[in-house]
Amino acid sequence: MIVDVAPPGLNHVMFTSGGTEAIEHATRMARVHTGRPKLLAAYRSYHGATTTSMALTGDHRRWPVDAGAAGVVHFFGPYLYRSEFNSSTPSEECERALAHLEHVITLEGPSTIAALVLESVIGGSGVIPPPPGYLEGVRELCTKHGIVYIADEVMVGFGRTGEWFGVDHGPTPPDLMAFAKGVNSGYVPLGGILVGDAIYETFVQRPYPGGLTYAGHPLACAAAVGTLQAMHEEDLAASAARLGNDVLGPGLRALAERHPSVGEVRGIGALWALELVRDRTTREPLVPYAATGPSAAPMARFTAACLERGLVVFIFGNRINVAPPLNLSDAEATDGLAILDEVLSVADGYVT
Repeated sequence: MIVDVAPPGLNHVMFTSGGTEAIEHATRMARVHTGRPKLLAAYRSYHGATTTSMALTGDHRRWPVDAGAAGVVHFFGPYLYRSEFNSSTPSEECERALAHLEHVITLEGPSTIAALVLESVIGGSGVIPPPPGYLEGVRELCTKHGIVYIADEVMVGFGRTGEWFGVDHGPTPPDLMAFAKGVNSGYVPLGGILVGDAIYETFVQRPYPGGLTYAGHPLACAAAVGTLQAMHEEDLAASAARLGNDVLGPGLRALAERHPSVGEVRGIGALWALELVRDRTTREPLVPYAATGPSAAPMARFTAACLERGLVVFIFGNRINVAPPLNLSDAEATDGLAILDEVLSVADGYVT
C-alpha cells in the first residue's frame, strides 16, 4: 500500500519504529552502498533525536550534543525571506542556493559524500517550501556526483503538503525516502524507509547490517492499513490542498494585513507558518534566534494567551506553525483563525 502511492522507483520498504530511526537507517544504507563517509544536510532543518539524526539537524537543537564534524557537513538551503544569497526573487534564490550547494560539494570532495539528506519542505525549523526547481536541482547534483539523495518526509509525507509526498510537487524521486507520523496518523509508533531499486540490489548481494525488534510491528502496520484506506476513501491529500488554498492561506494572509507583527506568511497544503517580527522593514525577529529566559518572553506570553483561549499551537523561535489534521473542517479552521486574530495583539504590542 505504501509503494502504491510512492514516487517511481521506490519499490521496497524497510519498517522502523519511528522517523529518527528511519533517518539513521537511510544514512547507514547510503554509506554502505557508496562506501563513502560524509553526509550533507541543510541548516534550518530537523532530522531526529538519535546520534546521526541529531548531527544532521541544522538548527540550535543540535548544539547541546554537537560533537563537531561527526561526518556531517551543513549547507544553506533557500529561504527567500532571510536570504543568505541577497536574492530578491524565488528564481534567484533557487539558482544561488544550488550554486552554493555545488560549491560545498566541490570543496568537500564529491568522492567523500555518501548522501544528502533534505526535508522536502522544511518543517519544524521554519515551514519553508522550496522555490520551484530547487528539488529538481538537488536531484541533478546528486546524480551528477553519485550522491544518494535521501528525502526526509517524516513531517510532510502522506498528504500534509496537498500531495502524497512533498517530492511529488516536483516531481523529484529520491533514492531513499524516510517516513513516519502520517503513515498511520501517529496512533502507534511506526516509520520506515522507501528504498530505490539500485540500493535494494546492494543488499541482495550482501546483508544489510542492522535490524529493529519492533520493525513492522503488526499493530502499528494495522493502524497504517486503516489510515491509508481512510486517506484514499476521503481523498485527504486533495483535502489538504483545498484547505491550504481556500481556507488557511487566505485566512492567514488576512491576519498579516491586520497585524504589523506578522512579517511573513508561508506554507503549502496543511502546513503553514507565521513569522513574527518587531519591525517589518528590518525583519528583526520578535525574539532572538534560540532565545531563552527573559528574551523569549514575548513568544511565551503569546503561547499562554493561545492556550487560555483553547488553541494549542506549535511555537518555535519567532514562528507559529499551523499544521492541523488534514480533515479539519472549514468551521474549525475559522475558529482557530479567529483566536489567532485576537491573540496576535499580544505580539503587536512588541512592534517598534
